[in-house]
Amino acid sequence: MKKRTPIFPAYEQESRLICFGGWMMPVRFSSIKAEHEAVRTRAGLFDVSHMGEIEVSGSDALLFLQQLTSNDLSQCRVGQAQYSLLCTEKGTTIDDLLIYRVEKQRFLLVVNAANIEKDFAWLQTHQSGDVKLVNKSEEIAMLALQGPYAASILQPHLKLDVNDIKPFHFVCDVPLFNIKVILSRTGYTGEDGFELYCPADQGIHLWKKLLQIGREQGLVPCGLGARDTLRLEAGLPLYGNELSNTITPIEAGLSFAVKTEKNAFIGKDALVKQKQAGPARRLVGIEMIGRGIPRTGYPVYCNEQEIGFVTSGTQSPTTQKRIGFALIDQEYAQIKQRIEIEIRRNRIEAIVVPRPFYKRNQKNGEVVK
Repeated sequence: MKKRTPIFPAYEQESRLICFGGWMMPVRFSSIKAEHEAVRTRAGLFDVSHMGEIEVSGSDALLFLQQLTSNDLSQCRVGQAQYSLLCTEKGTTIDDLLIYRVEKQRFLLVVNAANIEKDFAWLQTHQSGDVKLVNKSEEIAMLALQGPYAASILQPHLKLDVNDIKPFHFVCDVPLFNIKVILSRTGYTGEDGFELYCPADQGIHLWKKLLQIGREQGLVPCGLGARDTLRLEAGLPLYGNELSNTITPIEAGLSFAVKTEKNAFIGKDALVKQKQAGPARRLVGIEMIGRGIPRTGYPVYCNEQEIGFVTSGTQSPTTQKRIGFALIDQEYAQIKQRIEIEIRRNRIEAIVVPRPFYKRNQKNGEVVK
């Protein structure tokens, strides 16, 4: 039986449902395009309670996580969140995750839904010293309020000033509708926004109240379809597509989250070698010139030679272009490189382009395409 989030009963009859990572989730409420546009121009609310939460605590918690994750967690202060990766000894990716530093030696790891059990088992396998691991995934509901109006929707209902919460920062125990939430200025859309964590049994109440207070500003519920097109435009990877146990963070263009100068961590030796030599293949942005949409798994060619494959693709609602990511041989991973995507046995012309495909203007909110 497929899993259901604590919010599921609130929208079960109001959304189109799909199975994702073992969960029954809403792919859309109205249309993917309309929900995508709402997040880019107003605000959207996502149920992301399928994500996993693992608490790591104890006097050796920091040392333990430093040995297992690729980023330098010592640079993350209490109240900050850090993007990082769990890697194998070969340097390939077990998962990508956000790490919240709740206290000096207490952390909350937010991991991908399909990887919760795998990640927890990996942590347990390497557990040593004074380290306590607790899988809190079933205790926590997680909502993502995303878009340029997200802050103004929340502000009238908060005692704190949301502008004091900078990107990749968070505050615990924030009172909101008589619920204590973790309020985090993070997201997966390329827009300003917040992710809110609350007790699972309070999730539906929080979902309904947020939709209610945001209605006048055009807030709409959104599904995984829009979440995927939004993250793709913003150049953000999806585990299972751009990252996997056969793809390293270096190949995926995530060197910023791989701090090879820190002390030993699992996968460091392999990643140091790959950084020094340069990866044999690289993840690139692609844009179709000919007709057709690049889809996951489609082969990529250049001069009659197969050079890689598409990892994700879509028709961009914001730019109206047919875009995607592809993992291709290094020698072809150059901006403006002409390539071909095999779509239904036809090779269609495309071009390598910079990522991201969309970037909001931080100062005035204008769209940069």
